[in-house]
Amino acid sequence: MSTDGALKEHLLYLLGGGGAHVDFETVVKDFPLEIINSKAENIPYTPWQVLEHMRIAQFDILEFSRNPSHISPPWPEGYWPESSAEADEVAWNKSVEAFLSDLEAMKRLIEDPSTDLFAPLEHGTGQTILREALLVADHNAYHLGVLVTLKRILKGGK
Repeated sequence: MSTDGALKEHLLYLLGGGGAHVDFETVVKDFPLEIINSKAENIPYTPWQVLEHMRIAQFDILEFSRNPSHISPPWPEGYWPESSAEADEVAWNKSVEAFLSDLEAMKRLIEDPSTDLFAPLEHGTGQTILREALLVADHNAYHLGVLVTLKRILKGGK
């Protein structure tokens, strides 16, 4: 296997929650719907707001990576739902499905034989697909940890 192929394989493993990371589907599959709109003391967001933030950020990174015409939302307000926003089961599932769809699209971009992980994106300021894929993996891992922690706190340590 080429060095590029090996690196792509490692990226796909990382994006899938490999190694020391928990995978997205494990975190959300049994997430208690009764706490998705709850806030823990001194935490300014709910589990659904974290999930929606993850979806928005991942979508933005994906679109930036593959669409030179993409315009990112304003920071930070464009990356988070309103602080009072709530979700029902349908909205939670819609966020989960969109997140997974965009994650698969990022993986396909990496797997594409024509994708040069190291080539600067023409519309960027030095970003590469490698950098953007690592950003997705890092951001997702961080916020999946937040979701796991919120679940434990809001369920009383269970």
